[in-house]
Amino acid sequence: PVSTGYSRAAEGEKPGNYHGYQPDIESIAEIIRLWTSRNGRWMSPKFLCGESYGTLRAAGLAEHLQKKYGMYLNGLMLISSVLDFATLEFNEGHDLAYTLFLPTYAAIANYHGLHGDRPLKEVLAEAEEFAVRDYPYALARGNRLTDVERAATIEKLARLTGLSEEYVDAVDLRIEHIRFFTELLRRDRKTVGRIDARFTGWDTDYGREGISADPSIDAILGPYSAVLNHYVHAELGYSSDLPYEVLARVIEQWSYKEFEGRHVTTAGKLSAAMRANPHLKVHVAFGWYDGATPYFAAEHLIAHLQIPKELTGNIESAYYPAGHMMYVHEPSRIQQSEDLAAFVRNSSNT
Repeated sequence: PVSTGYSRAAEGEKPGNYHGYQPDIESIAEIIRLWTSRNGRWMSPKFLCGESYGTLRAAGLAEHLQKKYGMYLNGLMLISSVLDFATLEFNEGHDLAYTLFLPTYAAIANYHGLHGDRPLKEVLAEAEEFAVRDYPYALARGNRLTDVERAATIEKLARLTGLSEEYVDAVDLRIEHIRFFTELLRRDRKTVGRIDARFTGWDTDYGREGISADPSIDAILGPYSAVLNHYVHAELGYSSDLPYEVLARVIEQWSYKEFEGRHVTTAGKLSAAMRANPHLKVHVAFGWYDGATPYFAAEHLIAHLQIPKELTGNIESAYYPAGHMMYVHEPSRIQQSEDLAAFVRNSSNT
């Protein structure tokens, strides 16, 4: 996509023309169509893989390729998925994200030893049940919640998240994610990574409400840049004086005008693609310690896709003991490689 990696707008073209939901979908789809046609690959199995915000693109692209060009895919691989921003946004009067982040908070607290020797699986089961039953009820009740109910909710939230009861009470039972990464290990004068909460770091001071930097990004960005630039120049022999945009900073200029007045979502487009193409398989990969696109939010989205029950079997899930980019954890990288290879083999229909 334009403005990522070595990709730039052609001379005379404005990059902003591509920095939007629909222009991005259309430009990538046209590249795929041209490459497929010029290389005689219309009869080949076809897959899209999206990661993070790229899953939003992949879902929209799958529907667009079908509708615009009649190009039906064999499979869609969604890594650290977010198809509906409503599941992630902590907006006033909107409580869904607080409940969907809770199991991830519990996983992170468990990783950092705040649950004693309780197994992660046991902690997650308790957090998930609370997140779909008593917690939404407590938030919906507002000031109608009795003192006894409020005290019980505070105790449960504090125990699951590793935060103090005083903190949970002070934020009115609503734990925002950046504040969580700042607060969890405050007593140890450490911050927790958003992209991968296994990573910890330091900040300018420990009275802040939000981390000044993500320690997991700080840890990953240097090695990624070094390896990628070495690989491209030294091993592939590709020469360019352009900087390779490992993590492009264009989100601030990104246009979602197609969703004006409502939240950004491509859940409906994925549903439409699956209904039109009942052979389309979907693989969804989750990291337990992903604080950017929490696994329970993606599970919630998948459970609410508008597809018939007989198509739910077309969706498979894989979980890894790492974060947003689970493949930076070597055992997860090896397992994920095997899982994706198996998905491609099983979905190719060859």
